[in-house]
Amino acid sequence: MDVALFVPCYVDQLYPRAGLAAAEVLEGCGCRVSFDARQTCCGQPMANCGCASDAARLARRHLDLFRGKVTVSPSGSCVGMVRGHYQELGLILDDEDRRTIANTFELCEFLVLKMGVERVAARFPHKVSVQRSCHGLRELGLGTPSERTDGRGPSPAERLLAGVDGLTLLVPERADECCGFGGTFAVTEDEVSARMGRDRCAAHAATGAEFITGSDWSCGMHLDGIRRKQGAGPPFIHVAEILASR
Repeated sequence: MDVALFVPCYVDQLYPRAGLAAAEVLEGCGCRVSFDARQTCCGQPMANCGCASDAARLARRHLDLFRGKVTVSPSGSCVGMVRGHYQELGLILDDEDRRTIANTFELCEFLVLKMGVERVAARFPHKVSVQRSCHGLRELGLGTPSERTDGRGPSPAERLLAGVDGLTLLVPERADECCGFGGTFAVTEDEVSARMGRDRCAAHAATGAEFITGSDWSCGMHLDGIRRKQGAGPPFIHVAEILASR
């Protein structure tokens, strides 16, 4: 399958290894991966701030660059923006735009639900605690949030991690509680955001984990920053990096 890799701007600038790992995993599962270096921000920060016209310009550019392609990203948050909010920005969308939106997937979602992958050839002999990011749970439906009782089961990321050789999968108390990042929330409500992050770091550390993982480096950036400031606790590693480990 031909796949266009959508690497969020903050991943490209700060954590490029997650994008490279995503490409490696996709290729290992038989995909032909392309990367358009002209891509930029999906517009989510602008939308969060209420700057709809600025977000719309970025959304239009994104749809034009990925037009007609199956797009995969190592970020549930940015995929949630494309799939869940592009229709709200006042853009004139044609059928091809709508197909492009519908064919945008988070990495693990794509592997498990679209390609039928249940196991990748990875080895990571460590105890790993999973951060269930809000966008993946509540916008993309990846897993079952605690307020639901319909029993969707584990998220695609957890299903893949459970098959990694040597990995012990752990889940913290209050498994789907927000880490406190929330994009611009971490800037406008920094004290509340930091307290929420400290709570999450403590919950992950209490599992005995050596690492925290998840599908969003945005949440990881928040948690890892708190860990570094506190000088203790498990570091964050993106799920793609684990799936690419040998």
